[in-house]
Amino acid sequence: MKIVLDTNVLISGMLSPSGPPGKIIDLLRSGALQLVVDDRILSEYTDVLRREYFLRYFGRSERENVIEYLVRNSYYTLSRVVAHDIPDPGDIPFLEIALTEGVPLITGNLKHYPEKARMGCMIVSPKHFIDQLVARRDDDAVPSCTPD
Repeated sequence: MKIVLDTNVLISGMLSPSGPPGKIIDLLRSGALQLVVDDRILSEYTDVLRREYFLRYFGRSERENVIEYLVRNSYYTLSRVVAHDIPDPGDIPFLEIALTEGVPLITGNLKHYPEKARMGCMIVSPKHFIDQLVARRDDDAVPSCTPD
């Protein structure tokens, strides 16, 4: 199953493996989930993971291994949708790629994606996403998005 993962969920899952973001990371590592990215998203993941702040949690080689894993195991696509009216322009690539591929966007910052700007995309918290997987245990149970 393909998903778009906001950077905050990726980092949260690495820092706290026992919570919903950590479970999503486990599902990515197992192959049950696959990240959908474009160059903008991968660039943000890389920039954030390489911040000096994270050296207290992850060594340089560990961070580079994560980046390499993301590069090799993500599904690459190009946006065919233009999103706007997002409070943080840095969040636009995540919404555009989720809309392009018709997959859910998982974020810890739902307020960054106002309802009027979602264009039909299902945007869910990590907890909501995991709860849906546990409750239904099939690909059709996970909300997706379709461009209007």
